[in-house]
Amino acid sequence: MPSNPQIPLAFDYRPSMSGEDFLVSDSNREAVAFLDLWPQWPSPFVIIYGEAGCGKSHLAQVFSEATKAIEIKLNVDPYISMGDHKTGVVENVDRLLADNQQALFHLYNFAKENDAHILLTSRTSPALWDIQLADLKSRIGAASVIEIGQPDDTLIEAVLVKQFADRQLHVERDVVAFMLTRMERSFDQARLLVNEIDQQSLAQKRKITIPLVRSVFQSLLMPYQ
Repeated sequence: MPSNPQIPLAFDYRPSMSGEDFLVSDSNREAVAFLDLWPQWPSPFVIIYGEAGCGKSHLAQVFSEATKAIEIKLNVDPYISMGDHKTGVVENVDRLLADNQQALFHLYNFAKENDAHILLTSRTSPALWDIQLADLKSRIGAASVIEIGQPDDTLIEAVLVKQFADRQLHVERDVVAFMLTRMERSFDQARLLVNEIDQQSLAQKRKITIPLVRSVFQSLLMPYQ
């Protein structure tokens, strides 16, 4: 009777997030270039938006590490949450908007009065936000807004290679090419696939080959033919 495959321990996986490792392509070049202008930003708020999986959170983390930005809680007075910090990040602001319009208005005023800068991320363009507070609407209208597009093939290939390299895994180019033709173009799916492939490789004590990757696609109910 065959033995059950070994279940690998859930080691903490820490991908490199330094600016040098952030991958730039046509889909995110404008956003990266704008963040590089800091602290010479023209407005207290900078809004980066794009669909889920386009890399907003990764870019926000790179910005946070480079500028020592803090994660802002909108239910805390900005004079307390920001303190002496000059940069902050609010992620998924479109999901928080309904209950926090007054808080965002106060945060904008705090940033303007204290020469601070706030990076906000959103899935949707601020032009589509349902803003009831007129004062906030005018502040958002004055913010700098940059869209991140969905990753193209070149970027997704580079992301896959980087994800494997961060785990110290050697993967042949034909394996990456196989994945590219069968996955959606998103950072989230790239991370999901690489994680599952790594886990299955450890559990089954197999090299990462096309047959192993095909089995992962099957297990995740994804197209594989």
